[in-house]
Amino acid sequence: MKTAIITGVTGQDGSYLTEFLLSKGYEVHGLIRRHSTSCTQRIAHIADEKFFLHYGDVTDSLCLTHLVKEIQPDEIYNLAAQSHVGISFDVPEYTAEATGIGTLKILEAIRQNKIDTKFYQASTSELFGGLPYTAPQSETTPFHPRSPYAAAKLYAYWITVNYREAYNIFACNGILFNHESPRRGEDFVTRKISTAVAKIFAGRQEKISLGNLDAKRDWGFAKDYVEGMWLILQQDKPDDFVLATGETHTVREFVEAAFEEVGIKIIWRGAGVDEKGYDSESGKLLVDVNPKYFRPAEVDLLLGDSSKAQKILGWQRKVSFRELVKIMMQADLENYGR
Repeated sequence: MKTAIITGVTGQDGSYLTEFLLSKGYEVHGLIRRHSTSCTQRIAHIADEKFFLHYGDVTDSLCLTHLVKEIQPDEIYNLAAQSHVGISFDVPEYTAEATGIGTLKILEAIRQNKIDTKFYQASTSELFGGLPYTAPQSETTPFHPRSPYAAAKLYAYWITVNYREAYNIFACNGILFNHESPRRGEDFVTRKISTAVAKIFAGRQEKISLGNLDAKRDWGFAKDYVEGMWLILQQDKPDDFVLATGETHTVREFVEAAFEEVGIKIIWRGAGVDEKGYDSESGKLLVDVNPKYFRPAEVDLLLGDSSKAQKILGWQRKVSFRELVKIMMQADLENYGR
């Protein structure tokens, strides 16, 4: 039986990865921070005698060193981060500490304990941020981070490569493009849209306000991507891989697809900050643009090339863009009532 540690276990990816590893027969240890209110909603349904939770934080090197020494894991998945791009502009120092230096502290815990373990670092397509002219983006595309979050992830990416090369640690980066699900936090744009559409349909909300409707993203289903994380650590040699769908869709398209799931067709009028979306039948205003949701430095286009992962890992995305929107809408319609 293999043993794994997952940091960020209470997040979207952490919960899906926990389920996946348990299905493979792993013993899974999750790291959670102490909160005055519960933060375990995404993993509360997991009742398995091989699943254990430990209080700690990736900013606490003593905690990490002790945990790694005590558990002696076969695999470590570092999914912990301050992962909201927009909020990273408000808390840049904490983002750097948790998202960047936290990775170093885990790698040091592995090195100092001389543990023979495989390490997965959750990298991000935001690393490519400011280079739309290079799309699609692959493992060889130059990086150009456009947020404190992306800059912190850039440090985490390169320190992972450095420890692999300097100390012969089996350390890998998974450069994952946007992956969503009903477990995504409601302050992320896809889930903000799906919850708002469900509430509008149920008569509990009037409209939704968004930022850049023209932003293009490569959106996949999170459950597909956690299998890719696992496959990366099952290889004979450590390496870095892009996981992506190879398709790009605008925020505007996501809005349209979400409303279509409740039988509403959106028509658009105006441009830029004055653009608005209306119900084509009733003429009711359902979508508008609020400049407060714009980033100080925008990322216009993210489109991934996962051909390396497909060839070496045998990884494929299974859920299409429209299926993803349907899955998220069905869940939020159940949450907020039809």
